[in-house]
Amino acid sequence: MAAHRKSAHRKPKQRPFTGPAARTAATLALAGAATATSATGAGAAPAEPAPTAAQVRAKVDRLYHDAEVATEKYNGAKEKEAAATKAVDTLADEAARRTDRLNTARHTLGSMATAQYRTGALDPAVQLALSSDPDTYLERAAQLDRAGDRQASLLTGIRRQLSGIARVKARADRETETLAARRAELQEHRTAITTKLADARKLLATLTADERAAYERSADAAHGGGPAAPADRAANHADRSTARASAAAPNSRAGRAVAFAHGAIGKPYVWGATGPNAFDCSGLTQAAWQAAGVSLPRTTYTQINAGQRVSRSELAPGDLVFFYSGISHVGLYIGGGQMIHAPRPGAPVRIAPVDQMPFAGATRVA
Repeated sequence: MAAHRKSAHRKPKQRPFTGPAARTAATLALAGAATATSATGAGAAPAEPAPTAAQVRAKVDRLYHDAEVATEKYNGAKEKEAAATKAVDTLADEAARRTDRLNTARHTLGSMATAQYRTGALDPAVQLALSSDPDTYLERAAQLDRAGDRQASLLTGIRRQLSGIARVKARADRETETLAARRAELQEHRTAITTKLADARKLLATLTADERAAYERSADAAHGGGPAAPADRAANHADRSTARASAAAPNSRAGRAVAFAHGAIGKPYVWGATGPNAFDCSGLTQAAWQAAGVSLPRTTYTQINAGQRVSRSELAPGDLVFFYSGISHVGLYIGGGQMIHAPRPGAPVRIAPVDQMPFAGATRVA
């Protein structure tokens, strides 16, 4: 009995889970561990802070600058695309003219062959034997000889024309390939410009109204002052400034270029535009000098080589002034340390100090 009571008070031995119970317990344990890890991780990896207004403004400035660089590359590609298009059109016209001449020669040769077929083209000795008038026959024989010489000449000419047309078509094929490459390059730069400008607009939209206004004020200050004046006030100011700058210009052509630039003040910046209602930076300088009777290349990096280089201390009204290491911006110097330029999207043509951007060089056109 004593042994039985001792056995009755002994604690039952716990058995480990097996089978479905073991799997259920393991699943619950893993789920708890995952939850704990997730909670710990969420606390250890806070969200990245939003950029400050200053960082947004700096990035917008970079995007605008990159868009201007892409714009000048676009302008250069567009110029090359236009040249390739002209070359293809010229070769197409030449091939058409050569084909017309070939068809004319073939028609003439066909007419001669038809005439010979109708006359039977008898051997001259036979015709002489059958002729009752030797003198008439000799005259006709000379005509046949001349016709034969003409036929041989036509055949030689046709062969030359066929070779010429083949060469023209081969050149046209090469120019067409070049044109396709130029158009692809043009599209690449167009996409780069629109993408960068769209990114800039998105970033600006993250700023408050006050922050955007502050950015516009700082950008205006960097590019030459506040918003454009009303049209009548700008026109009056331009007239007075034009008279002063034109008088100080080294020659009449430079004076006309300066006068044109003054007349463009207040017109919008549009990338790729050359006037008369909108301009980009190199489009404005090209149009200004075109008004003076001088043809400039289209891009900043080609305009800088379009005349005589001058130092900053030698600047005179009408000189082209260039900025940034990549020669991506240009303005027209008007004297007194000032220039007229097309700054960027949203900033119309205006007067600005030359010293507010990184100066890269200057060129005197005429």
